[in-house]
Amino acid sequence: MDDGSLQGILAFIQQAENLKNTLRQAYTSTGRQESAAEHSWRLCLLLLACSWAFTGLSTAKLLKLAILHDLGEAITGDTPAITRQRPEAKSARERDGMLRLCASLPEEAQKEFLGLWDEYEAASTAEAKMVKGFDKLETLIQHNQGLNPPDFNYAFNLSYGREHTDSHPLLQALREIIDEDTFEHVKH
Repeated sequence: MDDGSLQGILAFIQQAENLKNTLRQAYTSTGRQESAAEHSWRLCLLLLACSWAFTGLSTAKLLKLAILHDLGEAITGDTPAITRQRPEAKSARERDGMLRLCASLPEEAQKEFLGLWDEYEAASTAEAKMVKGFDKLETLIQHNQGLNPPDFNYAFNLSYGREHTDSHPLLQALREIIDEDTFEHVKH
């Protein structure tokens, strides 16, 4: 690898650091706003913990998709699901963020990262569908675990991402347990 490629990779990594500063509308158990990077990390951990159940799926590909799925937010920021009006506008904005972020990478890495991001966004493979479902579940887990503001809308969680979490028996089983926890929060 030449010096220019290495410089481009370092520039990418330095820009990607901003994902640590990109805050989400989720709170940790101590009441601090969660970063998009923290969400991506825990999504990967959740996938690893369940990897025994992924018959026929590539764990490496699942993890690549999970690491990259929100990376465009390092440029665009997070758009909370509860405020989204047009998912296609969010997708276009985040893809533009991915293009800008990946511009300094060697061409092969750019193609791979953008291809994986597009695959996730379109849920065009079994792995992408699984990661989308687990992405929604991790968000719900964090909402239930977090020390949220008094006006936090737990009821929204009962329908959030259901089209993705209903796509596989494992996702459905986890969703059922998570929804029980959510119901407890709605009652209070």
